[in-house]
Amino acid sequence: MTDAVVPLAEDLDEIAALLALAFHGDVEPELLEIERGAFEPERSLLVRDGGTAVAHAGAFTRELTVPGAAVPAAHVTMVSVAPTHRRRGLFTGLMRRQLREIHDAGREPVAVLWASEGRIYPRFGYGLAAQRLTLQCDTAELRLPAPTPAEGRLRLDRPAAHQAELARLYDRVRAGRPGWSSRDERWWAYVLADVKALRGGATERRVLLHEGPTGLDGYALYRTKEEWDRGGPRGEVRVDEVVAADPAAYLALWRLLLSIDLTRRLSFDRAAVDEPLLWLVNEPRQLGAQLSDALWVRLVDVRAALAARRYATDVDVVVEVTDELLPENAGRWRLVGGPAGAECTATTAAAQLTCDVSALGALYLGGAGLEALAAAGRIRELVPGALAAAGPAFGWHRAPSPMEVF
Repeated sequence: MTDAVVPLAEDLDEIAALLALAFHGDVEPELLEIERGAFEPERSLLVRDGGTAVAHAGAFTRELTVPGAAVPAAHVTMVSVAPTHRRRGLFTGLMRRQLREIHDAGREPVAVLWASEGRIYPRFGYGLAAQRLTLQCDTAELRLPAPTPAEGRLRLDRPAAHQAELARLYDRVRAGRPGWSSRDERWWAYVLADVKALRGGATERRVLLHEGPTGLDGYALYRTKEEWDRGGPRGEVRVDEVVAADPAAYLALWRLLLSIDLTRRLSFDRAAVDEPLLWLVNEPRQLGAQLSDALWVRLVDVRAALAARRYATDVDVVVEVTDELLPENAGRWRLVGGPAGAECTATTAAAQLTCDVSALGALYLGGAGLEALAAAGRIRELVPGALAAAGPAFGWHRAPSPMEVF
């Protein structure tokens, strides 16, 4: 068996076959061609056994919106080990090497990923930084506020015809939403790809556009699935994403999505935990909301990461950090910051709080509470009052939102 090597672009076919095997799917040729545009072989690690690909880990080069800023973040992805090669240390070796290389490159202070299983990544220093709601609605009982004469215009089209407009609006809204990732042209091509084999019996994807006084200020990507029973139509609306720059656009988009003729159900797998829809509908229970994990964040460079984000209130705290895999992060750090910026420096001053690096990852997007992590034993208070003093600073006025799986 060979050590992990950087693959070539043409190795993507083998990597895709390995991923399909590990995640119990099939390689879709149409999707594979689209993925070639996003694949970064120079950021991948591949292990072979006798010429056969048996383990892989990769990353995408993108920005991640964090409280008050956007930071370069390694978007870890395509991690898999062949069923025949489990329990040999391949996965551990790949994750350790990947973290070391990201750290030593010095470009990305954090890494972010979606976990196939939540118990896997904390042992590599990742913390659960953003949760999501999955909505499974029975729309027959749901009502929204009535439209007003001032509401804008809605229209339907194919998404590809509006890629440039969608990108501009997405970037405008992304600036204020922790958890959203940057999208260049290759990523928009991937997001808008509509492979028929992956539709699950539903229609092609459609885009619902909302135009206000200043132009496009909201859109929704969705598809529908036909279904009938003895009582009549029971079609389903499957929502991929909703982006709105103001409350009027958001309300208008959801009013249509929840009332499409011949449909009685709606599903949305990546709603935010502070989704406004929860407070708009007449019966929130009918949304069928269930909480699940979403984004896991790893601080690769503690100093740079803590200095890069903003803080909801002024904070001046010394935190002692442990990090088994990246000892450069271990030690005492003084964080001084607030809404306008922050500095983080090594210090010999007495620590007020102590935690593992994974707890800082959980705090990073502003979704987890400092007190909650302390109650779970993830953070320890060394100076009485330190939790109450620093806690509000690590929150944010918007909950982190998981927009897409990468």
